[in-house]
Amino acid sequence: MAREEIIKLIQKATGEKPEKIKVEQPGDVSHGDYSTNIALQLKKDPTEIARKLKSGIFEKVEVAEPGFINFFLSKEFLQKQVEGILKQGEKFGQLKIGKNKKTQVEFISANPTGPLHIGNGRGAFFGDTLANILEKAGYKITREYYINDAKANTQIKTLGQTALGRGTTYLNSYLQEKILNLKSKILNLRDGGEAGYLLAQEIQKDTKDFIENKLKIKFNSRVSEEDLYKKNKVDKIYNWLKSKNFVYQKEGAWWIKTAQFGTPPTLLPPASRAPTQDWVIIRSQAEGGEPTYLLSDIAYHKDKFDRGFKKIIDIWGADHQGHVGKIKAVAKMLNYKGDLDILISQVVRLKKGKISKRKGEVVALEWLIDEVGLDAARFFYLMKSLDTQMEFDVELAKEKSEKSPVYYIQYAHTRICGILRKVKHPTSNIKHLTLLNHPSELGLIKQLIRFPEIIEDTAKDYQVQRIPQYAIDLATSFHQFYRDCRVISDDENLSRARLGLILATQTVLKNALNLMGVSAPEKM
Repeated sequence: MAREEIIKLIQKATGEKPEKIKVEQPGDVSHGDYSTNIALQLKKDPTEIARKLKSGIFEKVEVAEPGFINFFLSKEFLQKQVEGILKQGEKFGQLKIGKNKKTQVEFISANPTGPLHIGNGRGAFFGDTLANILEKAGYKITREYYINDAKANTQIKTLGQTALGRGTTYLNSYLQEKILNLKSKILNLRDGGEAGYLLAQEIQKDTKDFIENKLKIKFNSRVSEEDLYKKNKVDKIYNWLKSKNFVYQKEGAWWIKTAQFGTPPTLLPPASRAPTQDWVIIRSQAEGGEPTYLLSDIAYHKDKFDRGFKKIIDIWGADHQGHVGKIKAVAKMLNYKGDLDILISQVVRLKKGKISKRKGEVVALEWLIDEVGLDAARFFYLMKSLDTQMEFDVELAKEKSEKSPVYYIQYAHTRICGILRKVKHPTSNIKHLTLLNHPSELGLIKQLIRFPEIIEDTAKDYQVQRIPQYAIDLATSFHQFYRDCRVISDDENLSRARLGLILATQTVLKNALNLMGVSAPEKM
């Protein structure tokens, strides 16, 4: 990576540790291709540092006020990158920063009492894409789905009571059909938990099929809350907590000492703060004397820790915001030494006026996929940071024109495919890359070589929205190149060079789309 090379040069010139050297792309291209504030950071003369940064990868290195050092990449360096991309192919952007660390990404984990809704879609596509990125960065990934289906679970009991005709839960047409199909089995049950569990299992069969076949997401494992009870893992963790004096009895209930393991609020953002209070894990006898959801979730995380994951990423819905600090505190109790990151997916709304016919019902994710298509759904969900609320523009997502960003990107790919179809054996003609000198050619190469840096940054901070934005930027650079430079012309050598460039662009564009689970069509 160009950035990595620059960091190495700065390290050699200053003696600073690589992790403390910040190299960024300036917002203004007149300030170079990369820039660093290392001189300001070290309080040293930037001119003196710049003088030591001579390298063949730079056309020039200049100093700018108040002490920035700006780097302009040489044409020769950029031209060589095209050949490197072509040689690596699908492996371009593959990194080793993950060091094969055993990592679990748990996502979706939706309420098992009904079909997935549009809010679930956000965590679904974010989690799948983040897992793809981390794999690309060198982590060993396990995708996991957790099912809150315990018979002791309040929502399961409520569903069961409704199925038995004794509940107040609203029955949509989907649940009515499921209950009708299971009527003969349900009639033999008296317990709400048993009836709810039976119904939830049928719902989960549909959900699993929908996720795998319509959302195209494959999980490595699925964990059932009820199984945690059956295997006594909930009882075991409760007894362990008691043995360590991490729980106490008050007002007839058992409480866990989460406040004792809290992090000072000023040191963390609100979503990551541990609670300043303790929480009930076993209800009082007056309230049924049953475990709360928190206890089974503690058992589940203990199970994750025991399976040897060194990095755990939980992606939860907005309604679990208050649960983050509790689990962080529990991780400290359990002395977990790995990385535990809990990400909260904020609310999704459809743009006003697009679903008035739905009369306020929860909008099913399946409806949205049918309406806009999987490619558009995935892309639009990924465009916004997970921690911000989003408005999904259904009409724009349905656009089959350059107004739609996903169409705009896919059209760039199909345009490349169209050019390559005109050439016999295009991959055998890649020569004369030193002829790539036009500003639009060099600008396109600069976009191509950003890809590994985008992977690295996103693997570190989980800002997945970088990937769709990068794909847009790359498509824009390609379309600019296409307008300015004729690929196949009477100049055979130049044509070969430009064929190499668009092949490299096709490779990187397809790699970026693959990360998002978006198709790269050859014709549109």
